[in-house]
Amino acid sequence: MKKFLTVLLAGALTLALLAGCGSNGNTSAPASSASGGGELTGSVATDGSTSMKSVIGALGEAFQNANSGVTFTYNPTGSGSGIQAVSEGRCDIGLASRGLKDDEKSSGLTETVLAYDGIAVVVSPENPVSDLTLQQIADIYTGKITNWKDVGGNDAEIVLIGREAGSGTRDGFESITGTEEACQYRQELTSTGDVIATVSQNPNAIGYASLSAVKDTVKALSVGGVAPSEDTVKDGSYVIQRPFVLVTKDGVTLNPAAQAFFDYATSAEAAPIIAQAGAVAANG
Repeated sequence: MKKFLTVLLAGALTLALLAGCGSNGNTSAPASSASGGGELTGSVATDGSTSMKSVIGALGEAFQNANSGVTFTYNPTGSGSGIQAVSEGRCDIGLASRGLKDDEKSSGLTETVLAYDGIAVVVSPENPVSDLTLQQIADIYTGKITNWKDVGGNDAEIVLIGREAGSGTRDGFESITGTEEACQYRQELTSTGDVIATVSQNPNAIGYASLSAVKDTVKALSVGGVAPSEDTVKDGSYVIQRPFVLVTKDGVTLNPAAQAFFDYATSAEAAPIIAQAGAVAANG
């Protein structure tokens, strides 16, 4: 699935790197949310969660392929930045890999759950540990367990890798494990890709990343005997999971192209593409 995603996202992510977050220009709009209809004008600008790269890239490419006149952009800045961007009117749709907080909702923002994603706990393939309990994970990240030998691994210091403050992945991981404000990170990195790359290069490291972004360069641990997968996220047996959210601003009407993309992405029609990208569609 990972090789497939790499090919699928190449076009969409190239556009993302070249474009910022904004809604300028006239384009033909999608044909009835990528399935047939009248012409529209406008563009679709998204900004936010790096964990949503696979999902939003696949949806954006499918939408654009079906509607060649539409300009779709994705700016991977992180959940907090995406929420701020839509609040300030710098993009059409914000992307967050966590639910909105009460103060964000009260400021005039609305969340729509697009999909659910597992947060994988990852180690180097060289690490002999393959399963941890949720409590062991919490104890590792809060410094109560500092050596891999205490959880069945090698006699080596555990190197804690995590995300930066404001990351939706960090917020989800810490809230589920009960480690808010208590994690003792060695490194706090600014993207899912950086976490995966760093963990893959250190046999004593542990990190967390969106399941949809996990590559063969790292090993995803089972949690309490349950491996992270689409099925275990869907049935709730894999406990470290969070929502992928589309964020819009109350009282602001999306341009026709952006509204058509929003409708398509949240429809049952998009569910197979979301599944292929490694997440579980909210409307599947």
